[in-house]
Formats: sequence, C-alpha cells, structure tokens
Amino acid sequence: MAFEHYITAGGRRLRRGYTTGTCAALAAAGAARLLLVGAAPETLSLMTPGGLPVEAAPRGCRMEGDGALCFMEKDAGDDIDATAGLLIGARVERTDRPGITIEGGPGVGRVTKPGLDQEVGQAAINHVPREMIRREVEMVCAALGYGGGLKVTILVPGGEEVAKKTFNPQLGIQGGISILGTSGIVEPMSLQALADTIRLELGQAAALGHRRVILTPGSYGLDFLRAQGLDRWDIPIVKCSNFIGEALDTAVEHGFEEVLLVGHAGKLVKLAGGIMNTHSRWADCRTELFCAHAALAGAGRELCRALMEAPSADGCIALLDGAGLWEPVMESLLSAIQVHLDRRAAGAFRTGAVLFSNQYGLLGLTRGGEELFNEWKR
Repeated sequence: MAFEHYITAGGRRLRRGYTTGTCAALAAAGAARLLLVGAAPETLSLMTPGGLPVEAAPRGCRMEGDGALCFMEKDAGDDIDATAGLLIGARVERTDRPGITIEGGPGVGRVTKPGLDQEVGQAAINHVPREMIRREVEMVCAALGYGGGLKVTILVPGGEEVAKKTFNPQLGIQGGISILGTSGIVEPMSLQALADTIRLELGQAAALGHRRVILTPGSYGLDFLRAQGLDRWDIPIVKCSNFIGEALDTAVEHGFEEVLLVGHAGKLVKLAGGIMNTHSRWADCRTELFCAHAALAGAGRELCRALMEAPSADGCIALLDGAGLWEPVMESLLSAIQVHLDRRAAGAFRTGAVLFSNQYGLLGLTRGGEELFNEWKR
C-alpha cells in the first residue's frame, strides 16, 4: 500500500516517504505483537510525529528462538535516498529488566565520535526514533495486558554496505546506517537532510574542542586544500555545499572563533553580492558581479558586455586578465566578500575567504582570509 502524501517542489508533484525511524517503530510493534500473541500482523500503522499516518504491510515476520522478528521496507517516496528499499527489522524478546530496552544490531551504525545525537558507543538510533519505538511497543503491551520487560534490537540487512554511500563514515558512525527522523516523514528531494548533516559535522568538531574550522562548498575545495597542504593542519574541514550562510550561523552557535571559507570563484564570487546560498536556483549573478566590479575599475562598455555574456567565472577572469584589469577587479571583489562575511559573523568570530579556480589556481585571499592563513601556517 503506497504512502499517498505529496508535495509540490520545483513545479513537480512529488510523493513523500517515511523514515528509517518510522520503519523501525513499525517493525518493533509487529515483532512485539508476534511474540506476545503468536500471530503475525497483516498490516501495521502508526501516527508519525509530523502528523501523517503510516500504514504498511510487513515484509516478513517470524519467530527466531526466544524472540520474534519483523521487517518493514523503507519507502523514501520520490526522494533520492541511499536507504530506499532497505529492510528495517526489529527483534523483540522478553527480558527480566523492566520496561523497553532498545539496542542496535547488525547493519545499524555505532557512534564513535562525540557531538552527535547519541553518546559515543551507543547505537546510531536517534532520540526521536527511540521514542517512537518505545511508544509503539508500549502500546502493544498495554493492549495485550503484558507488564514484563522487552528488549528491542533494530537490525538492517545490508546496512553496513549502504552506509558507505552516506555521510556516516565522515561523522564517525561505523558499521551501518543511522536510524533517523524527527518528523517520521521523508520530504522528497529535501535539502534539509544536507543542512542537518552540516550542522552535525560542525557540532561534532566543536564537541572535540576545535575553535577553528575550514568551510568549503565541495570536492573542488577539498582538492585545493589537499594540494595546498591545508588538510594536514589540525583544523577540521567541513563541506558546507551551497549553505554558506547557514554554516556560518551554525559556527556562531557552536562558539567557533576563527572560520576560513575556501572555494571556487564560481561559487564564492556570489558572496560579493551578499548571496549566502550559492545554489544556482537561488541566484546566479557571477557575471553581473564581475561586470559591476570591472566597471568600478574602469572597464568600458564592450568589456562589460563581454563579461555579461561570459559562460563561466574562468571566462570572466580571462577577459579581465586580457584587459589588464584582473588585479583591481579581484581586489574589489575580495573586499566586498569580506564585508558580507563580517556582516554575517556579526563579530562572533574572525572570518575570511580564499578563492581559487581550477584553471588559474589561487586567485586571492580576503583581508581576513590572509590574516588567518598566515597565522595558521605558523
């Protein structure tokens, strides 16, 4: 039975899905019912924290020794999700310990670094899914008049392999996927999961005692950092994708004192216009910014028109270099970028930026970027 709840995004009608946490809670309820009554349920249902009901048929229930097993299939809807189609299972067994005990089994990751939702050493089953699992199992126990203790072990066949396609290895979650979800619902093609991951990585770095951090939008930035040897400094590097403003705000929340942003000019030049989400869906004014700052440096109409028609940041650089205006334009852009970074940081930390190009290499550092870069090298 399909989960028929939709949103409209980018002009498309997209079907929502439900989280690994929702699947785990359903599976735990199904296994508990099988254990206590000896019959497998045909369907299972719950109300998610987000207020949408989920009803689905188990993908397998069986007794195994003294325990009962139940599996649910992860339905990610139209979201691009590495865990889509995975079976999320629960094994439930009686225990002398009162209440509901929740553990992670094969395919569920284990936390190895601080700063995450669960403590180091715990299974990567976040607190909202834990609450959902406990609530659903307690409801089964209450309905059947069972007052003893139960142990619930969540397991994910193939979870360790799938986890390699997620952010878990970078976050210090080893051995499997995480059981996640705050609303219980997957929003298709949502950017929120990526933003949440950035917050987690920054929180983790802060929990480890770091007060300096390097932000970079993506793989180009990581490659540049390695080429410059900056990845060998004892400073965490966090990929912030297009969420530059949100990453800076999160750095404020976690008490960072120095933040260096390193990225390709095609993205970071947008900061000269105060644009803090650099995805092209939000704004793509690279050539306009090159043109405006070139005009300030004395560029004529023909060069300005050529800049406006340039296909890329590298194309703009070539035009400016040919006109002998590259240095003053770059100086003007870097100054504007520093102004907007300082404004966003609002005095909470020192910040700056380093811009590069795949074709031209290092292009320049803002005032703050140069100060941080020189201090960190010592």
